[in-house]
Amino acid sequence: MSFGNHRRKANGDDEVERLVRRDLADLAASLRQHLSYQALMGLEWLPSELIPISQALPETLDDIRVSLGECTRCRLHSSRTHIVFGEGNPSATIVLVGEGPGRDEDRLGRPFVGAAGKLLDRIIAAMGRGREEVYICNVIKCRPPKNRDPQPEEVESCGPFLRHQLRAIRPQVILALGSFAAQFLLSSQQPISKLRNRVHQFEGIPVVPTYHPAYLLRNPLQKRQAWKDVQLLRSLLE
Repeated sequence: MSFGNHRRKANGDDEVERLVRRDLADLAASLRQHLSYQALMGLEWLPSELIPISQALPETLDDIRVSLGECTRCRLHSSRTHIVFGEGNPSATIVLVGEGPGRDEDRLGRPFVGAAGKLLDRIIAAMGRGREEVYICNVIKCRPPKNRDPQPEEVESCGPFLRHQLRAIRPQVILALGSFAAQFLLSSQQPISKLRNRVHQFEGIPVVPTYHPAYLLRNPLQKRQAWKDVQLLRSLLE
């Protein structure tokens, strides 16, 4: 066998191993999410410790985007215009996680670009950062019809990709925007009013829940509470 053929074979073997390990990590992530959901539904047969997710395979955001592909894993693909994967600094110290794309986000393929996005930009500025310095993404990558809440099977299909994104970035802190994002990250059913103003953990990363910018636009009196959450987040970075 020539050196060139040997190198191609080695590269091919490495690629096969990488894909197999990624599939196993995706399966473990999906299983963990499913078990968490079943536990929240009140089933008592689950083990006290959920199956750990393998983190042996280092992935980049580009790897994860390639793995996502032109996703058809759930029914949301049939009505979307664009997948909204996320954007920002792949080495960000802060990741902001929302629920899912809205109309403007679906149209442009970018997270938080409507009125709520403009408010989010001001929240980011209050952290002492620019939008290009943080990473912004959602639990769900495709817009639910009429902006309805994501369904459990949609979360099971899409949620593992968010987990991979967070592992690839390994930020110093996560800002969870709204009840849905906070509940997903924390495997909780508590409303955002109960979860905010405290520091939680996601796989060893501090999580600060706060109100979603869209909610703040409808309830401007709550901006003072959101500012307290931003101050709490900043204290974790200092």
